[in-house]
Amino acid sequence: MKKKYIIALVIMTSATFSLVQAKDKKDKKTKPVTVEQDAPIKLVSPSDSISFAAGMAATDGLIPYLKQQLGVDTANMAEFVKGFKEAQLRVKDPAFKAYAAGMQIAGMVNDRIMPNMKTDFVGSNDSINSVTFNEGFIAALKNDTTLFTQKAASKMFSDKRTAIRDSKNAVYKKENEDWLKTNANKEGMKTTASGLQYKVLIAGKGATPKATDKVTVKYEGRMIDGTVFDSSYKRNPQTTSFHCNEVIKGWTEALTMMPVGSKWEICIPQDLAYGSRQAGQIKPYSTLVFTVELISIDK
Repeated sequence: MKKKYIIALVIMTSATFSLVQAKDKKDKKTKPVTVEQDAPIKLVSPSDSISFAAGMAATDGLIPYLKQQLGVDTANMAEFVKGFKEAQLRVKDPAFKAYAAGMQIAGMVNDRIMPNMKTDFVGSNDSINSVTFNEGFIAALKNDTTLFTQKAASKMFSDKRTAIRDSKNAVYKKENEDWLKTNANKEGMKTTASGLQYKVLIAGKGATPKATDKVTVKYEGRMIDGTVFDSSYKRNPQTTSFHCNEVIKGWTEALTMMPVGSKWEICIPQDLAYGSRQAGQIKPYSTLVFTVELISIDK
């Protein structure tokens, strides 16, 4: 959201009951049902008017925020208003603050914390059960050490997650190494002493930059499965500029071999890229495949 909203609704202190009509679906006859209604607001002073107007103004953009960020179904706005009123009446109550915080943390656990932890175990022989996860969460908060101390639980989880990650990374690393071996035999592909692979798509005839030179390029980067993780072609302008020695080793090596006007495909082994580090959506040990156009050397 571009705005931060401070909700300042007027608290209604009195209520009356009125009759509304409801249709009976069976016999089509109307029957009166009693529902709680707020008493009409009377604005008796300029201060009342500006206060009421300020409250309404503060909700500008609130409904989209409730729907998109908090997942509130606007069909349940009556419940939202009820919760808002109760929170305003009990805003200084320590017990209520703790209760409200519990509800907020529950949302964070369900939407982010637990799903992120579950992801690490996908594809392994172990998984995280939501019900038991919550029991462990509560036991830690209650300092219940019947089954685990928090220190022991944290170590067990960390060790298991690390072992699973290492196993997955080893498989992925070998997959990338095998891909490079096969790719090296493709027509037109050349391999340097460092292991960098490149294929000249368009041979430029301009100058070749030094490592300290600033260059302007166009590029697209993808992983060996074809997933595009970055592309200057999708931006406006399509070009980007930097010094050759400000990027990963594979880029520096390739750029300092490319004459201006060239277009190459470069395949960068993980040790010339990000190695064992995660870089955004780029997984550890990823081979990176780039299409690069060297537009100019910027003096």
